Amino acid sequence: MSDLICYCFGYDSNDIEQDFLSNGKSTIFERIMAEKQAGGCQCADKNPKGR
Repeated sequence: MSDLICYCFGYDSNDIEQDFLSNGKSTIFERIMAEKQAGGCQCADKNPKGR
């Protein structure tokens, strides 16, 4: 089982690794930031640490 990295969007360490292998870099951070800017972040509700 891989570590969950992003509680809001469900990305785990395997997702980041596969994204890197497919794109030569991880594009997940950019996707997360775009969703946050669009108001799609639910960290306070989904992340057990509230961040």
